[in-house]
Amino acid sequence: MKRTAILSLSVPSVILAFAVFPLEKQKTGFHTAAELAFFYQQLPSHGITTFGTTDPESFLLIDSNILFPTAKLCSGCHGYDPNEHALVTSEGKDVNIYDDWRSTMMANSARDPFWRAKVTHEILVNPAHSTGLQDKCTSCHAPSGHYQAKLHDHKPYYLLADLYADTLGLDGVNCQMCHAQSPKQLGDLHSGQLHFDTNFLRVAYGPYEMFFAPPMHQFVGITPLYGEHILDAGLCAGCHTLITETVDLAGQYTGGTFVEQATYHEWLNSRYDDTHDNISCQGCHVPQLQDEIIISTNYQFLTPKYPFGLHELAGANTMMLKLLKENREALGITAKPEHFDSTIAATLRMLQQKTLDLTLVTGVLHGDSAHFSVKLSNKAGHKFPSGYPSRRAWIEFEVHDQAGNLLFHSGAINPDYSLAGEDANFEPHHHTINDPGQIQIYELVPGDVNGQFTNVLERGHNALKDNRLVPQGFSLSDPVYDTTQVVGAALGDPDFDLNGGSDAVHYSIPVNGYTGMLTVRAKVWYQSLPPKWMAPMFEYSSPEIDSFRVMFDAADRAPVLVAERVLDSVFVSPVKTKNIDNEGFVKIFPTLSRDGKVFLRVSAGVRVSRVQVWDVSGKLVWDKPAGDELLLPEKRGTYFISVATNQGRVVEKVVRE
Repeated sequence: MKRTAILSLSVPSVILAFAVFPLEKQKTGFHTAAELAFFYQQLPSHGITTFGTTDPESFLLIDSNILFPTAKLCSGCHGYDPNEHALVTSEGKDVNIYDDWRSTMMANSARDPFWRAKVTHEILVNPAHSTGLQDKCTSCHAPSGHYQAKLHDHKPYYLLADLYADTLGLDGVNCQMCHAQSPKQLGDLHSGQLHFDTNFLRVAYGPYEMFFAPPMHQFVGITPLYGEHILDAGLCAGCHTLITETVDLAGQYTGGTFVEQATYHEWLNSRYDDTHDNISCQGCHVPQLQDEIIISTNYQFLTPKYPFGLHELAGANTMMLKLLKENREALGITAKPEHFDSTIAATLRMLQQKTLDLTLVTGVLHGDSAHFSVKLSNKAGHKFPSGYPSRRAWIEFEVHDQAGNLLFHSGAINPDYSLAGEDANFEPHHHTINDPGQIQIYELVPGDVNGQFTNVLERGHNALKDNRLVPQGFSLSDPVYDTTQVVGAALGDPDFDLNGGSDAVHYSIPVNGYTGMLTVRAKVWYQSLPPKWMAPMFEYSSPEIDSFRVMFDAADRAPVLVAERVLDSVFVSPVKTKNIDNEGFVKIFPTLSRDGKVFLRVSAGVRVSRVQVWDVSGKLVWDKPAGDELLLPEKRGTYFISVATNQGRVVEKVVRE
C-alpha cells in the first residue's frame, strides 16, 4: 500500500486522538504499526540505515546522549519528497531544506580545506598556543562536535584530531546550531560563544506558532517550539563577531585585541538594524518565499506554512564552493554536484544583484586630461566585503581609443590573480587616480605590532586600512563603532559617504593630444583568497596545508565580476574653449540656451566643415556639415559642441535649461 493511502486512512483517528488526549501524551503512541513499518522501509531512501531494530514499535532508538543530532537525522522529513507534495512551491519547484543546506559554506565549514590549512598555519607560527587556537576555531567551524564535547563530555578542549574522528563535528554548522540556540543573551555573544537552551534535553525553535509536534518527539527526540528569535540577527552574532587576542612576533601576548570580523556589529551600525528598517541577516541569507509550503514529508494532511525561509545561506565565496564541489570525494562531502550548482548560482545572484550599485559618468573631456567618476553604493546590510579579512573588492578601470588601443588601465589582473601595480605592503585608499599603478581596493588590512601586513590572525594588532564600503545608515557615533571603524585615508575622503554607504573615485586620464572617441569601462571584482594572503601560509608545510595547496592550484581562482558599466563613443579633445575677443576664430553662442538654439559666428577666412554635439555621457547627438544654426536635444543638460574648421577645431560647453 502506498504511503499516501496509509496516511489518508489514519487522518480520522488522528483528529480523534487530538480531541481526547493532550499533545504531550502522543509522543510514543501516535503512529500505527503499519505506519511505523512503512517509515522503516523508507529510511534507506533517505540515507538512514543504522537506527533501531526491525520491530515497528521501536524501530528508531533515540540516543539522548547526543545533544545536537546531525542534519541527516532531519532529512527524513525536511529533505527531498519523492512524491513532490512537501517542500515544493506552488509552481512545483523543489525547495527542500536539507538539500539547500548541504552544499553551503555553513554545512561544509568543518570540511573547508582552507580553514583546516589556516588553523595549522597559525599553530606552526605559534605552537605554544596550539590547543587554545584549535579549541577557539572549532567553536564556530565545528560547533556541534565542540559543544557536545564541552557540555556533555566535559572535555577542556576540542581539537582537530577530535574533529576528524567525529561525525557531529564534521556536520559543520548544522540545523541545531541555529535552531537550538536560546533567546537569552541573543546578540551579546561573540568569538564562538553560543548559548543553547537547556530547559529541554533537545529543542528546536522555529518561526511558526502552530506546528505538528509528534513526529519530532517520536522519531528524533527533539522538542519543537515556537521561537520568535529564530528570525533575529542576534542568532548570528556568536560566530560572526570574532575578537582575537594579539601576540607579538615572538608569540607573546600583548594584552591587546583585534577585531578579525564584525559582520553582526556592522549590521547593528546600519539602517537595517532592529531599531530602523529591521531587515535581519536571515532576511537576505534565508530569504522568505511568499508562498505556502508544506514543510515536512510523510504527512499529507499538514497545513502549509507561510512565509517559508529558503535555506540557501548564500554569501559571496563562489571560489571555495567550486573547490568543494571539485573535491567532494577527498573531503567526504555527500552533497551532489547539482546541489553545489544551485548554491553557486544563489551566491552569484547575491553578489551581482543584491550587493552594490555602480555608476560611471564623465567630467571635463577637453584639455590635458579626460575626467571620469566611478561611484559604488553598498546595498548589503554590512560592510562590503565583510567577514574573513582576506576578502577584497577592487575597481578595474580601462580606457581605449577608437582604434582599440589601450590608453589607461588601473586594476589589471595578473595571470596569478594578483593585481598589477599593487603596493607590496598594502595599497592606500584613493580619492583620485591618475596613474595606472594606483588601484582602488576595498579591504581590511590587518597589521602586526610593527605596522606590517600580516595574515596570521593572532598577530593582528590593529587595522592598517579599512576602507570597505560601509552599510547605509552607518554612523561614527554608533555604540558599536569601536568594532566597525573606518581606518586610513577613506575617513578623510569627502566622497566616501559614511551615511549613504557609497564611495566615488575620480579618474584623470592624460589624453596626450588625442582628439576622438574613447571607450571607457569600469568593473568591480570580488576575490576571497588573494595571492598575497595565501603566499605566507604556503611557506609552511602540514598535511592540511599541503593538501589544500594541491586543491588550490587546480581550482578556478578567477575573481567574480560583481558589476560593470561602459561608456561608448566618448568624445575628447585637447582643444580648450576659444574666446573670439582674444584668440578665437569661431564664436559659439549662447552658452546657456533656453530654447535649444545655438549659433556660430566665424572670422574672415575661416571655413567650417563639420559640427558635432555630444551629451554629457559621451553620446553623439548631432553630426552635420557646416551651418549657422544648430538645435540641441530637448533634454535639459550639458552638451559639448565641436566645430571643425580649416584652421583647427574648437570645442565649447553649452547648457540647455
